[in-house]
Formats: sequence, C-alpha cells, structure tokens
Amino acid sequence: MPRWKELPEELDPQVREFTGQLRRLVEHSGLSPAAVADRTGYSKTSWERYLHGRLLAPQGAVLALAEVTGADAGHLLTLWELAERAWSRSEMRRDATMESIQVAQARFALGEYAPDPDRVPPAASAPSEPPSPPSAVSPSHASPAGRTADTGVRQLRRQLRRERMTVWVAGAAGVLLVAVGLLLALNPSGGGGKKAAAAPAPAASAPQSPPPSAPPALPAGVRCTGADCAGKDPNRMGCSGQNAVSPSRGAAGAMRIEVRYSKVCAAAWARVTGAAPGERITVGADGHSATARTGQGGDGYTPMVTVSGDPAKVTACRTTAAGLRHCAQPAAAKGPATP
Repeated sequence: MPRWKELPEELDPQVREFTGQLRRLVEHSGLSPAAVADRTGYSKTSWERYLHGRLLAPQGAVLALAEVTGADAGHLLTLWELAERAWSRSEMRRDATMESIQVAQARFALGEYAPDPDRVPPAASAPSEPPSPPSAVSPSHASPAGRTADTGVRQLRRQLRRERMTVWVAGAAGVLLVAVGLLLALNPSGGGGKKAAAAPAPAASAPQSPPPSAPPALPAGVRCTGADCAGKDPNRMGCSGQNAVSPSRGAAGAMRIEVRYSKVCAAAWARVTGAAPGERITVGADGHSATARTGQGGDGYTPMVTVSGDPAKVTACRTTAAGLRHCAQPAAAKGPATP
C-alpha cells in the first residue's frame, strides 16, 4: 500500500508541487508523521493535513522541517511563498463565488426577478382550452413568470462566469508579476551594462580612483554573511543544512546539544534536541550571545552570532528549569558535557 494518498484534484499546481516536496523530505528522512511532529513542535494531526494537501503548512513548520531534515531552507521557502500566494488566490475565488451566490439569493428573496404585471397578456387573448396541469407544461408554453425567472437565472450564470474570469485574469497577472520579480532578483544587474556604456567617459585630466571592491558572491540560497547574520534565523538565511557543521557537541541522557557553525555565513548558533519544553538555550562567541527556548517537542535553536575566530571556541549551553547546565565541547575533546 502506498504511504501517501492522492492529492485533491482541485489543488493548485503550485500548492501540489510544494506539498510533494514536503512529502519527499519526510520520505527521505525516514521519519513517520508522529516523529516529525515530535521534532518540529507541530502536532501529528497538523502534519497529516499539511502532507495530504488539506491545509497549507505555516512558515514556522516549514523552517522546522528544513532544520530536522537538513534541507535547504532558502529554496524550500521560495516554494512555500509561491504556494502561499496560490492558496490565497484559491481562497479569493471561493469567497467570490460564495458572495455571488448570496447576492443572487438576496435578489430572488427581494423579488428582483418578479414578472412585470404590464407584460401579462389580457384575458381576452388567453387560449380557450383549459390550462394543462403543471407537470405537463412544456418550456415553449411556460408562463411569463417562468420565462422571466429563467431569464434571471441565465443572467446570474453569465454574471458568475464573468466574475470567475475576472478573478482568473487577476490571478494570472499576479503569477506573471511574481515571475518577473524572481527574474529581477536572480539577475539584478540586467541592463546595467548598457547604462554603463551610455555614461560619458571621464575627462582625461581627472584622477582615476580605484573602483570599490565588490562583496564576495554568496552561494545560492544564502542571504547573509558576517555581521549581517547577527540575531537572524539560520534556516531562513540559508546558513543551515549543507552549509553548516557541528564543531562542538554535548549530551545528557536523551538530550543533545551542539554548536552549529557556517563558514560561508561566518556565524554560529546552538541547537538542542530531546530536551524538555521551555528550557533555555544560549550561544556565545566573540563577546556576543543569543538565547532561545525549546519548543513543545523539546527541540530548539538560537539566533545566530558572528564568529571571527576559531569556531571551536564558540560556547553552547542548555539550562534546565531546575538550574542544571549542560554545555557542548569541541569534537576533539573527550569526556562528558560540562555540568
């Protein structure tokens, strides 16, 4: 029996692609939905809804899953943003349809489509034969009231089709704008060469100052480095996953604490798994520190601090509610974690 059920047919393609990516991450990690719930702090019921396309996963759940599975958070967030826009457009279409139905019901209740008394034929022109029973009335011999009501229904249907077409065109325009924005973000220097060529050349007698050195290019998905990373989420900035290592570790029972260091971001943070909810996590480097609390599942991580020296000197500690303290030690060191 397959592990996953088929996604709903009416699901938007962007939402379908994003949900399939979540399924692949869970599948490759070997974790069950219950294990994913324990490690991310979101309930098993919620993850079942996310993975079956019944509900769009929130940004916090996406970041937590990226941290647990070691996936690239930057790329996963890009898929999430596209899926979130598509989900919002679907909600708008449903709201517009329901609003149109409610308007139609209100119009019929107020008699907007009632027949015009002046258009009813006089009694002298009525046929001499007795009227047929209601069940035998054909469309060609329907009463003026029935014809007017049918006309109102057809008008309503045409109005609903026009409104749906308007919503669809607006959604397509939104997708086009998103695509243009992504192209500009991936190629911010487009057209810059033409502008530079059109600029007038400096006078020969003016002194030539050396051009400023360009900042180093960052790998795809990485959004900060050095001081720009201080206090920010390592998952959202693309510093975690394949861009990070653990130079220091510690353990106490089922609890694990480690220093996570990213060379490309020149930053570090502390990560704890298997602890109790609400415990304090602290990371320190170069005189700066950052703190956080473990979530409902006992897992958590701190914001980043910049690291300019040896990452083995970064400290990471977890403090229990009773005041017990366990810290990570450099991987080369031996012995249990510092009490």
